[in-house]
Amino acid sequence: MTIPTLLLSPCRRLLTRVSRLPSAWLLHSSHPAPGPPGARPDPFEHHCTKRVLLSDGFRRTLCVQATLKDHTEGLSDKEQRFVDRLYTGLVQGQRACLAEAITLVESTHTRKKELAQVLLQRVLGHQRERELRNQGKPLTFRVGSLLGDKTRMTELSRDMNAYIRPSPTSGTLGGVTRTTNEAIVLCEGGGYDIILIETVGVGQSEFAVADMVDMFVLLLPPAGGDELQGIKRGIIEMADLVVITKSDGDLVVPARRIQAEYVSALKLLRRRSEVWRPKVIRISARSGEGISEMWDAMREFQHQMLASGELAAKRQTQHKVWMWNLIQENVLEHFKTHPKIREQIPLMEREVLSGALSPGRAADLLLKAFKSRH
Repeated sequence: MTIPTLLLSPCRRLLTRVSRLPSAWLLHSSHPAPGPPGARPDPFEHHCTKRVLLSDGFRRTLCVQATLKDHTEGLSDKEQRFVDRLYTGLVQGQRACLAEAITLVESTHTRKKELAQVLLQRVLGHQRERELRNQGKPLTFRVGSLLGDKTRMTELSRDMNAYIRPSPTSGTLGGVTRTTNEAIVLCEGGGYDIILIETVGVGQSEFAVADMVDMFVLLLPPAGGDELQGIKRGIIEMADLVVITKSDGDLVVPARRIQAEYVSALKLLRRRSEVWRPKVIRISARSGEGISEMWDAMREFQHQMLASGELAAKRQTQHKVWMWNLIQENVLEHFKTHPKIREQIPLMEREVLSGALSPGRAADLLLKAFKSRH
């Protein structure tokens, strides 16, 4: 049975075969194959294979190269060497460079954020070239799991072929931020082909993570008060796979009941995919029951979505969603920190709290002041 390499594990060639599963998934993979002897990483200005593209693709290549040039023109020699070092180490699979690159994209320092975008642009170009050689299909598999728990990944955390990285919440509910999405890109650039994104299921985190993964997995304990009527419909509609955990011992009966309820509920929901119907599976980390079936279902999802073209289309849509998310985030921050507006916000908030102003009127006044700030 083929076992996945999970949580940012580095391999281009999947996986090893084992005869049985322990309480947690055993992992093993080979490192990305090195390039030819003496080969150097792609030059900074080359990130797409020009000659294999049609005319429209060629124009896109030139556009990307022009964008990269614009990004790098303002870099000092020291900054250029810094970005070159991180990029080279990253694409060669060096874990230290991956860790340093993720730290860079998580920085709130203005200049470091600019350097992070230069690095990300290079990594995206590297990934785009690899995908072109794969007939334009994504080479990685991104899975978002709700209510996952890193503290139980004892065997995985000791595996040198897996990379686990906590992401700072930065004040956001559930800990899903722009840096989470950018960390995914960096891990993929470093040769990790399966990415797991864990969330705690607070606030809007489940909706945010759904916009950055290929497959959304909902994990539910059978006796945790998460019966069907207590789960928000929106989460169920997003789930590509529902997994009932701890299905062993005295919990087998309630696990089967919850499974039956979700199977019935999913039949009534509108399908989000033309080729995939969400499944409900019971698993036990203690006995290993259902683990291989769950992975088989995940691989089946990946294969069907790749073959139909839905996976590539989904990622394109997600890129646009995140562009607008970042615009909204930056515009709001610029609005709140502008000197003229910053002084009025406490007053407007007090007026709204006291009932003297409606929220809509207060918003209109602040926006009017912002528009006329010049």
